[in-house]
Amino acid sequence: MSKQSSFKYELANVAEEPRAADSPVPVAAAATTATMKQRPSKEMDINELKKEVNIDDHMISVEQLCARYSTDFKLGLKSELVPVSLEKYGPNTLTPPKTESEWKKFCAQLFGGFSLLLWIGAILCFIAYGIQLSTLENVLPDNLYLGLVLAIVVFITGCFAYLQERKSSRIMDSFKRMVPQHARVIRDGIKDTIPADEVVVGDLVEVCAGDRVPADIRVIFAHQFKVDNSSLTGESEPQSRGTEFVSENPLEAFNLAFFSTNCIEGTALGIVFSTGDRTVMGRIAGLAAGLDVREY
Repeated sequence: MSKQSSFKYELANVAEEPRAADSPVPVAAAATTATMKQRPSKEMDINELKKEVNIDDHMISVEQLCARYSTDFKLGLKSELVPVSLEKYGPNTLTPPKTESEWKKFCAQLFGGFSLLLWIGAILCFIAYGIQLSTLENVLPDNLYLGLVLAIVVFITGCFAYLQERKSSRIMDSFKRMVPQHARVIRDGIKDTIPADEVVVGDLVEVCAGDRVPADIRVIFAHQFKVDNSSLTGESEPQSRGTEFVSENPLEAFNLAFFSTNCIEGTALGIVFSTGDRTVMGRIAGLAAGLDVREY
């Protein structure tokens, strides 16, 4: 059987793939709204980001997955449903950090918190020296020296704190470099290449060797598909991925591929179940940068 025939055969029969008999879906997992799922919420803060990843998209059948996200495992998402999914789940982008001017950041480090008390101490020393200078003839410069020392120490400390904050603020930039630029999707049965930030939940995407996975996807077809999860889990070896359900833990699931991980070899088709800030990588980026997630 040729590779193309094998592809068509597996895709045609993917919906009939049974779940592992000894791994039923837990009632709690089926009943609980997944924190990675991506119902609209008015606000998600850092505490919500810290919650354990809890999804069941890898445990249900392909028919149930398609019904959940109003898509089709052969034809993909209908074009008229794309704006609906985009409005419901949000764009496939990471929330950028709130930016402030560098001068404002520097002043905050120089005069904020305990530094302000040191500045007050330095000013009082200068005032005391000035009073002594105007009332006494022979004045020891002790207060002057003490004020200068306090001012120099607080200035140097503020500079170091500012440089450290600036270094930390570049975390999001490193995540931006990991975001894929384009993605191949199938909509209305037609394959097309679109910007990755236009991928929506329910899209049927194709991933080939050399691509970055454009979103968190449930794999419904795979041919020698391997991904590099080192940026996500620290695993140095490429991980094989397929259509079988083998683990309830989503981070160890055989049939999931995650946003921004690299496809090392092979090819796969997958249905998008999570985009943007609600992907696993998006949650890590939000925690690393200490951000609130975009309101929907």
